[in-house]
This record gives sequence, C-alpha cells and structure tokens, in this order.
Amino acid sequence: MSAATMKLFHNPASPFVRKVLVFLHETGQRERVELETVLLSPTSPSAAVNAHNPAGKIPALCLADGSLLHDSRVIVDYIDHQHGGEPLIPRDGAARWRRLTLASLADAVMDAAVLIRYETATRPEEKHWADWLDGQQAKITRALAEFETAASAELPSRFDVASIGVACALGYLDFRQPELSWRKSFPTLAAWYAEVSQRPSMLATQPPV
Repeated sequence: MSAATMKLFHNPASPFVRKVLVFLHETGQRERVELETVLLSPTSPSAAVNAHNPAGKIPALCLADGSLLHDSRVIVDYIDHQHGGEPLIPRDGAARWRRLTLASLADAVMDAAVLIRYETATRPEEKHWADWLDGQQAKITRALAEFETAASAELPSRFDVASIGVACALGYLDFRQPELSWRKSFPTLAAWYAEVSQRPSMLATQPPV
C-alpha cells in the first residue's frame, strides 16, 4: 500500500518541479508524494491544474487535507518544515537571506530559460522577438557569472536551497540549451556542478532524454 499522503502535479521537464523533487529526496520524503503528470503551456492549460491552482502553473502540491500549495518556493519551504533533519533553508540570520537570494537568482535563470523555450518552440520562427530573446539570454549569462563567484566559496558549503536551485537551473540549461556550452566560460561552476550532479537526488530527477 502506498505511503503517499500528498500529490504533486508535475512534469519531469520542468526545472521548478525538479527542484521540489530534489528537496523531497534530500529530506527523505519522496515516498510521501504521489506524482500526477500534466502537460501544459501558456496556450494549452490543464483543467486539472486550473481546478486547484488559479494560476494554472506547476508544480502544485495537494496536501493530505485537500489544501493546495503552489509556486516551487512555497512548496520547498513547506517540505523543509516537514522533516527532522537540518533545515535546507536557514531559519534566520544573514545566512537565510543570502541563501534565499542565490536561490532567487537560480529561479530567475529557470524563468528566463523557460521563456526562451516557449518563444522558440511554440511560436513560428518569423515571429520570434530577437531582442527579447537576447535579453533573456543576457540575464542567464549575468547570473552564471554570479554563480561562478559563489561556486568557489558559497555553493560548496552545503547542498541546500541555494545549491539545489543552482544545480537544477544548470541542469535545465544542459537540457534545453546544450549549444550554450556554459562550462567553457565558467570553469569553477562547472567543476562544482560535475560533483553535485552525481548526488542520488539529482540522478533520480533528471529530465527526460
């Protein structure tokens, strides 16, 4: 009999979903969550998701009492309060705000990369907005430069909300933008990612080939 008490509306290609799944693995809670796969886009919503989350976005986590949490930042915060180990999100002090700021920058990379994916995969090529795409790509490059600095001191300290977010963002770039070859420009970040990408939680949540 399944021990699952929660349901996660998910798609394995989503970097935000992956972040939630990595949190579940790292905190020993993966078996508590049933996965319900949904396929959606801004132009092809999911009625099942909309019925629970007016924003129509995933991930969305349905709790045992029927209430729903949405936005990966809210979900991982909830997950982090449901285990007895060391928190993956610092509870207070300067460390909390710095790690959450790095995590927010990782989310920005994911957002930009997903928007690029929508623009290039769902719109006819003649309608692509080149300047807008360049702006999203520049945002990613600036963030990677920040992560390159953090990878030499801050990211290796522990695999927490910041490191998980950055790792999932880099994994999504490899998945959707393999031509980017970001490792050449950011070797310290590349070395860090080569190590953390082999964690069981990362291996178990790789996007589909």
